[in-house]
Amino acid sequence: MAAAKKQNTVNDFIDFKRQGQRITMLTAYDFTIAKILDQAGVDGILVGDSLGMVVQGRATTLKVSLDEIIYHAEMVGRAVEHSLLVVDLPFPTHLVGDHEAIAAAARILKETECQTVKLEGGVQQAGTIAALVAAGIPVMGHIGLQPQSVLTMGGYKVQRDEEQLLADAKAVESAGAFSVVLECMEAAIAAKITEALSIPTIGIGAGEHCDGQILVINDLLGLTDSPPRFVKEYAQLRNTIGDAVSQYCQDVQTKTFPDSSNSY
Repeated sequence: MAAAKKQNTVNDFIDFKRQGQRITMLTAYDFTIAKILDQAGVDGILVGDSLGMVVQGRATTLKVSLDEIIYHAEMVGRAVEHSLLVVDLPFPTHLVGDHEAIAAAARILKETECQTVKLEGGVQQAGTIAALVAAGIPVMGHIGLQPQSVLTMGGYKVQRDEEQLLADAKAVESAGAFSVVLECMEAAIAAKITEALSIPTIGIGAGEHCDGQILVINDLLGLTDSPPRFVKEYAQLRNTIGDAVSQYCQDVQTKTFPDSSNSY
């Protein structure tokens, strides 16, 4: 009898890079989708503060609270058996001091089934990353476009400052992060960062040379009205769901649902 597949760990992600195995990650915000992703074999699942936009309908991620991220992470955690589970530290939990960041991350680890947290920021957040790692909390970094800093970055723009991006990446690695997300930057810069680091890079809008890729599940499934250029839609559920609901309404109105096969 084959041994049951174990749950991925942060060390597995590092091994994947050493072995040249591309890493797959997607976001999830509820039990049902998380279960499907986990069973489909995705390497890692992120409970991202992107839920503020794709679940709550807000314009940015800034209003997502710690309680809200824990609420979603707890239900995702009950579904996951094999994927590495990562949870975002929401704004501004990692910006108000190391003690507060550790307290927020500890709550996430204690109240959910996640193994690691993700936080945005490079050189300026290296001290906080180091403090979290010293407290025994694994950290995935996030540089390039940082949605929590969209107001100071002037919008959702492609990042092109190679010197700063390389410095941010190296600072995150030196601080002890086991991996780093590279968001919305020129592919050539992401390739140089990936080559320079010993930890895996996870790209989103950062080209083909990253060690892995992550997408927002709503974008991948075709649920987003106007997805970013870097998204590939693997399904068109927006149309499928709309057609199904329209057919349901028609069947109810014409008294063809329910029929005898749907009745006790």
